[in-house]
Amino acid sequence: MAQQFETDQGYGDHAALGLIVLSTDETMEPELSGVFGPARVPVYHSRLPSQADVTPETLAQMEADLPASAALLPQGVSFGAIGYGCTSGATIIGEDRVAACVHTSHEGVPVTNPMSAVMAACRALGAEKIGFLTPYVADVSAAMRNLLEDNGFAITGFASFEEGREKVVARIAEKSVLTAVEELGQGDCDLVFASCTNLRAFNIIEQAEARINKPVISSNSALAWHLAHLAGRKVPGPGRLFAL
Repeated sequence: MAQQFETDQGYGDHAALGLIVLSTDETMEPELSGVFGPARVPVYHSRLPSQADVTPETLAQMEADLPASAALLPQGVSFGAIGYGCTSGATIIGEDRVAACVHTSHEGVPVTNPMSAVMAACRALGAEKIGFLTPYVADVSAAMRNLLEDNGFAITGFASFEEGREKVVARIAEKSVLTAVEELGQGDCDLVFASCTNLRAFNIIEQAEARINKPVISSNSALAWHLAHLAGRKVPGPGRLFAL
């Protein structure tokens, strides 16, 4: 005889989050687990095919694959927000197109991406002048700089590791990120932004802020904060951004 049972909302209540992660990304999930795990916010992941080398052409290809990856997020969950986890990809594809791709299977759910999240974080922190660190090759970095400037932000300092291979970006030492952030923080900026979801920065944010006495955000910290904000949740995280 079948055992009787009751049902409830499960883990996928209204505060659940969706996250579309690049197949080459090794950093986002470990960093964001420290934000959403302690707050007991359920996060459902899907992977998106991505190439080993970051170029405008490989980034643009993600747009074609994004609807299918979004559709792999569970349909029975009431998502509070869904994030597409690629800073440079969001720059090339565009905020509206990213949202449209996700909405093909999750209509009406708030959608964000690292670039939209970074701009929201800068506005929340009152920052207009940005010290900007990337790991990217020149043409990818230039596209991101242009997008930030088109949205009213001034790039007052810039540095790049000029590395196009995702596997290498994920292995750039945190001390190298800290050194670059500190150097940028000495300039005429309100805030330092370390770009790329595959660049490890979570563990240096608070140390860097203490040294330069300015806010420091990364692609992952901004995305985590914005996802939680859109879903109406307060979560712990590194740096001044999460104190807002």
